[in-house]
Amino acid sequence: MSTPLETNLPTPAAGAAAADQPTALEHVLTVDCVEAPGIVHAISEFLLQQGCDIIDIKQYGDKAQGHFFMRVHFASASAAGTGDLRRDFAPVAEKWQMNWQLEPHGRKRRVLVMVSKMGHCLNDLLFRARTGDIPVEIVAVVSNHRDQEGLVQWHGIPFFHVPVTKDTKADAEARLLELVDAFDVELVVLARYMQVLSDELSARLAGRTINIHHSFLPSFKGAKPYHQAYERGVKTVGATAHYVNAELDEGPIISQQVIEVDHTYTADDLVAVGRDAECVALRNAVRWHCEGRILLLGNRTVVLR
Repeated sequence: MSTPLETNLPTPAAGAAAADQPTALEHVLTVDCVEAPGIVHAISEFLLQQGCDIIDIKQYGDKAQGHFFMRVHFASASAAGTGDLRRDFAPVAEKWQMNWQLEPHGRKRRVLVMVSKMGHCLNDLLFRARTGDIPVEIVAVVSNHRDQEGLVQWHGIPFFHVPVTKDTKADAEARLLELVDAFDVELVVLARYMQVLSDELSARLAGRTINIHHSFLPSFKGAKPYHQAYERGVKTVGATAHYVNAELDEGPIISQQVIEVDHTYTADDLVAVGRDAECVALRNAVRWHCEGRILLLGNRTVVLR
């Protein structure tokens, strides 16, 4: 059914995580909490006490929901490491009841990509990961078809063929979770993976699974949506990247792309434009997630760009 697990799993290496850490003492702190006076002062005071210099700061207060969001990129002149900073910030976070993360700036997230037959989004992610354009390490690719196996192997990344039928869907999803655990995956990216994840799997991977679809949904469902759009004479082509939840293609939206077209575009032209839009929307979503720029507010996202 798939490539044997024991021949493709990563060899444990005690220094692997440390090797990925950037040499500069730069970190990113993201927080969200109930809005209240004094939060910015508390964070700034903490950074000052730690001898830190703010490089970039983004914040947003949602008045309607009474919620506050902040992302701070800072550099430390002291020898304090990530663990020390987390330990010292914990009392501040507890006082203000913050949801928070503090990570080394530029740390590469471990990503597993899922794909079916179409490889444009996968190819874009592989290239940008290889060149360091996005802070990810693609540790494995899972597909229900073998069309992209050669491309993935050229990049030196383990490829797992996991066919999915109505009768084998549960086994296929169990296999996926096995790989997620084995590769210590932080983010799953559905790069035009044409299978619907079960509610149970969506819940298990909530907040760490990103999907891409064309923005014609739900207007043009089923086979050849771009050809359906051509018959209707659409004037825009677009794509939406979003987090996965139990509602099909209804998860919190992260990134969208819209490209104007006109009557001179053939159905094939619309397909080509749509591929470009899908690549950009998915790439942005993955980048912003891995840079710690996305915070959830119910079924919405706050993207601190």
